[in-house]
Amino acid sequence: MTSTSKEAAQCHGEKKNPLEMFQSGHLVKICAPMVRYSKLAFRTLVRRYNCDLCYTPMIIAADFVRSVKARDSEFTTNQGDCPLIVQFAAKDAQLLADAATIVCPYASGIDVNCGCPQRWAMAEGYGACLINNPELVRDMVRQVRNQVDDIAFSVSIKIRIHDRLPRTIDLCRKAEATGVSWITVHGRTVEERHQPVHYDAVKIIKENVSIPVVVNGDIKSLKEAETVKQMTRTDGVMVARGLLANPAMFAGYEETPLKCIWDWVDISLEHGTPFTCFHHHLMYMMERITSKQEKRMFNALSSTSAVLDYLADHYGV
Repeated sequence: MTSTSKEAAQCHGEKKNPLEMFQSGHLVKICAPMVRYSKLAFRTLVRRYNCDLCYTPMIIAADFVRSVKARDSEFTTNQGDCPLIVQFAAKDAQLLADAATIVCPYASGIDVNCGCPQRWAMAEGYGACLINNPELVRDMVRQVRNQVDDIAFSVSIKIRIHDRLPRTIDLCRKAEATGVSWITVHGRTVEERHQPVHYDAVKIIKENVSIPVVVNGDIKSLKEAETVKQMTRTDGVMVARGLLANPAMFAGYEETPLKCIWDWVDISLEHGTPFTCFHHHLMYMMERITSKQEKRMFNALSSTSAVLDYLADHYGV
């Protein structure tokens, strides 16, 4: 799974339950699960800039349980990568519990993806279709709770909202009764993509449960994060695209500082990050600080050495 898995297990053993962060009353700043992007190297970067809690990309639980190759490619961690939540796509209670058992020594908890709106995921019975099946969500959470011995191990869910809010409130209350640690709410319906986030709906959901609620959707700065937390009375904020554009966002930077760019270079080289991932992250980070011509030049680069030369020529320190 990782060459430093023993160290990671020790790290987890020394770490507090993530629930204690929510109980502090402070804004809990969270890096969202992002396919291809929220892997170990990027989690390492955002943790340097005040990110409190990181999620892995979504992992299909069935593949993870059945294939050692899938485990080795999908889940990598190390001693500093904590607290860490492993997000699974699942539709079978036993397979989810088996996957949770595997990652328990190396992570602080798991999250069940009940919010992915992509057609392939919903066609397979994963993601946002689960918001219409609260009984299955209940069974999966219960099975994990029954099988994982570590009582501090968190089990959370990430959802989208229904067209009719009472259905979402009912889902959240049932999840709370089942023993979910917290709920992350992306404030859009399955059909909505770029429409405004329904922060008012998230606020109502928070008022109807006693467990922590995390708000997700269109947060692009620390100031926005604090405003949305106050507006919704939630316990934490989860950010995806905002952190891709500015991994130093939670440290209060309005745009990616040069130090953060060079930190990413150092971390990527240390972790052996594949070129495509290394390059794409830099494209996102430099979006706001480069001209159209510079973007065309940088985006056309095709090797790590070419990227390093470009950065040294334009942003050398």
